[in-house]
Amino acid sequence: MIKTQGKLTGLLFSLLLLFTPPAWANGEEENLSYSRFLTKLEAGEVTKVELDTSNNMARVTLKGQAADDLPQEVKLFDQGNSELISKIIQKKVELEVRDTNATAAVGIATHLLFLFLLLGGLALLVRRSANSANQALSFGKSRARFQMEAKTGVVFDDVAGIEEAKEELQEVVTFLKEPEKFTTVGAKIPRGVLLVGPPGTGKTLLAKAIAGEAGVPFFSMSGSEFVEMFVGVGASRVRDLFRKAKENAPCLIFIDEIDAVGRQRGVGIGGGNDEREQTLNQLLTEMDGFEGNSGVIVIAATNRPDVLDLALLRPGRFDRQVMVDYPDLEGRLGILDVHARNKKIDPEVTLKAIARRTPGFTGADLANLLNEAAILTARRRKEAMTMAEINDAIDRVVAGMEGTPLIDSKSKRLIAYHELGHALVGTLSPGHDQVEKVTLIPRGQAKGLTWFSPDDEQGLPSRSELLARITGILGGRAAEDIIFGDGEVTTGASNDLEKVTALARNMVTRFGMSDLGPLALEGQDDPVFLGNTEMRRAEYSEEISARIDAQVRNIISHCYQQAKQIIAENRTTMDRLADILIDLETIDGEKFRQLVQEFTQPNLDKSLAVSR
Repeated sequence: MIKTQGKLTGLLFSLLLLFTPPAWANGEEENLSYSRFLTKLEAGEVTKVELDTSNNMARVTLKGQAADDLPQEVKLFDQGNSELISKIIQKKVELEVRDTNATAAVGIATHLLFLFLLLGGLALLVRRSANSANQALSFGKSRARFQMEAKTGVVFDDVAGIEEAKEELQEVVTFLKEPEKFTTVGAKIPRGVLLVGPPGTGKTLLAKAIAGEAGVPFFSMSGSEFVEMFVGVGASRVRDLFRKAKENAPCLIFIDEIDAVGRQRGVGIGGGNDEREQTLNQLLTEMDGFEGNSGVIVIAATNRPDVLDLALLRPGRFDRQVMVDYPDLEGRLGILDVHARNKKIDPEVTLKAIARRTPGFTGADLANLLNEAAILTARRRKEAMTMAEINDAIDRVVAGMEGTPLIDSKSKRLIAYHELGHALVGTLSPGHDQVEKVTLIPRGQAKGLTWFSPDDEQGLPSRSELLARITGILGGRAAEDIIFGDGEVTTGASNDLEKVTALARNMVTRFGMSDLGPLALEGQDDPVFLGNTEMRRAEYSEEISARIDAQVRNIISHCYQQAKQIIAENRTTMDRLADILIDLETIDGEKFRQLVQEFTQPNLDKSLAVSR
C-alpha cells in the first residue's frame, strides 16, 4: 500500500510540473519602433527576423546581441508585408515566417495528451490497489462456475450406450422437478451421486445432460480447484460453495475428478495432516454434517474410486454409485448413431459393422474415430466417408499412424511369418477369438499387426479360452522358431511375452486355474499409495511363491509347445499364406479363414469350425 501511495504522489508532482510555467517564460521582450527597425535594417545591423503573420509582428535579432538576450518585438503596419519581406531578402538577412496560432494549438494538444495519459495512469493505479485489496479478501471464495439455468447444449437424447447410468440420473432430475412425487411416500432425495468408470465413457457428458434438463441452478468445478498452496483456502472454498448452493436450493453441484480432493486420509509415510485433508474434512461435513444440506445434490465423477476415502463413499454423502462402463455392441451402435448425425456417410457403410469392429472402445474413442474418418475423407477429396476411411481410422486410433511400407527383404518375410503365426495358431485353437485382419503395414512402433475380434457377449472367459489366448499370442514366437530356427528368433515377441506372463500369473494367483487349487493369492490392484506399498507384505510363503513361478512356467511352456506343434503341422500352409501376405500386405479376416480352409489339412477342419 505504501508503494502505491508513492506512485500516486509521483503522478501528482508530474501534473504540477506540467502546468507550472518555466522561470524563463516570465521574462518580457523589448519593443523596437518600426522606423528604428527599418533604419537598422538599412544599416545592416539586423541578423535575423521572425515574422508572426497571425499577430502582424516581427521579432528582430541585432548584431552584438548576447545569446541569452530575447529578440526585440516590432509592430508592423502593412498586413501583407510584401515590401518588407523583399527588403529583408535583398539585405540577405535570415528570415523565418511563423503562425503562432497553429503553434499554440499544437502546444495545447500536447499538454492535453500528457494530461490524459497521467490521469489514465492514476486511474489504473487506483483500480489495481482496489483489486489487490479485494483479492486478499476473496482468496477463499469458491471458484465454481454458476449458472442459474444451465445451457450446456446437452440433453439425455445426446447420451447413448450407457442406458443403466442414464436411467439412474434421469431419476435425479425427476427428484428435482417433482419432489412431492417421492416425499409423499416417505422417500428422501439422495444427497450425492458418484459417477465411476474408465476415462472417456461419458461421466462428464452425463453431468452436462443433467444440468441441461434439470432446470435448476448448477455449480460446476474441478476437484483440483479447491486446493491451493495456502493453508485453509480449500476448506474456505468448500464452505463458500455450499453456502451459495443452499441460498439457491434446490440446485446441483458437479465436482469433476473428485479424487484430487477426496483421497484417503492418513496415507503415505508419516500419515500427517495436510491442506488436502482439511479440504476433505470440510467437504464431508458439508455433505452430511450436523447442519445438513437439504435441497443440494452433489454429483461427482472419478475414474479412481479405489483411492477415495471411505467416509466419502458412505450412504448419506454419496448415496448412489453409478457405474459408467465400456459400452457393449448395442451401446456402441447407439453412440455411433449419435455422433454420425452431422457426418456425411456413404449408404454402403453400416454402423453395426463399425460397432462390431470396435470392442473396448469408449464413447470418446468412437467420437474420435468418426472424426478421424471425416478428416481422411476431406483429405482424399471425397464427398462422403466410406468403409475404407473408417477402417483406416480404426487402424490409426488403435495402432497409430501408418508408417513407411517394408521393402521385400528377409525382415519383411520374418515379420510376415510372425504375424501369420498369431493368426493361424489363433484360428486353429478352439475357443480363440476370430481373426479380423493381418497386415504388414507398419503402424506406430509395430512393424506388422494381427487383429482379433473378441466376442462381446462372452463376459466370463473359461480356462480353455485363456489357454487358447496364450497359445495364440505365442504363435508369433513359435513361427520364428520353427521357420527360421532358434538362432534367428528376434526381439519382436517381447510385448507378447509380457502379456502371456501376466495372463498366466493371473490364472495361477487370482483365478485358481492351476494345480495350486482354487486360491486367490494376489489382489486385482496394486496399492496406489506410497505408505501402503512400503508396508505391503506377501500373503504366502516363499515355498508357495516358488510353486507359483513353476505353475506359470508350466502353463506358458505347454501353450508354447502347442503353438509350435500347430506351426509344424501346417508348415506348407504357412509358406503359402506368407507368399500371399507379402504380395498383398493385408488380408482381412474373412479372406484369411477361406485361405486357411483351402490350405489346411482336412483333419483340422473340425478344429477350425469349433474356433469359429
